[in-house]
Amino acid sequence: MTIARSDRARSVARVVLGIGLIFAGIGHLTFARTDFQAQVPDWVGIDKNVVVIVSGFVEISLGVALIVVRRHRALLGLAVGLFFIAVFPGNISQFIDGHDAFGLHSDAARRARLFFQPVLVAWAWWSTNAFDRLRGDRSA
Repeated sequence: MTIARSDRARSVARVVLGIGLIFAGIGHLTFARTDFQAQVPDWVGIDKNVVVIVSGFVEISLGVALIVVRRHRALLGLAVGLFFIAVFPGNISQFIDGHDAFGLHSDAARRARLFFQPVLVAWAWWSTNAFDRLRGDRSA
């Protein structure tokens, strides 16, 4: 059985994204907790530490799933993309409120980071064939 180059690229991209999510999730729980707390908007109404811990476990779970889950992969990719959309207000909050975190110590750096979130959504959806699923292809 020959695997198409594009399928290999998608698989590599999916695994790399999964590893990135696992690493970020571990950061939520350990070495980067304060930086992640700086992204939680004040209007959330839940203790920032709790938000960071819960989102860390979600990221670890999604990352592992991206690597090991085979069935319903496109639906998983949709979920990962929606997760990235759900946390985007935190990035906006960090920019608007001017919170320093993750080495982003200027408005320009925080603004530039905002443009990376749609890339993550596209990455999740492309690497799992979720775009095909969104177009109505149930086999994806």
